Amino acid sequence: MSAMEPLPDFASLADEDLRELIEELEREESDISYRRRLIQGRIDILRAERTARLRKSVEAGDTGHVDLDALTDILSQKGSPSIKDPAA
Repeated sequence: MSAMEPLPDFASLADEDLRELIEELEREESDISYRRRLIQGRIDILRAERTARLRKSVEAGDTGHVDLDALTDILSQKGSPSIKDPAA
């Protein structure tokens, strides 16, 4: 059963069928959670790289394309920075 499929009529399921359905959905939830953590890790790595590049630009004196207020916010945050794309 996929999470997007409608749930069956519970009254028609035996206890064993309910247990199996629960286990199947728990496995699916675990897989999704694992994938979400991997994706979040990649996002964190990309944000850290972006922050490092912005920091290097500022240290080199190249501030023509850098939003200094946004950079200050990024560098002062704890945890994952929230970077706004200047082109957006």
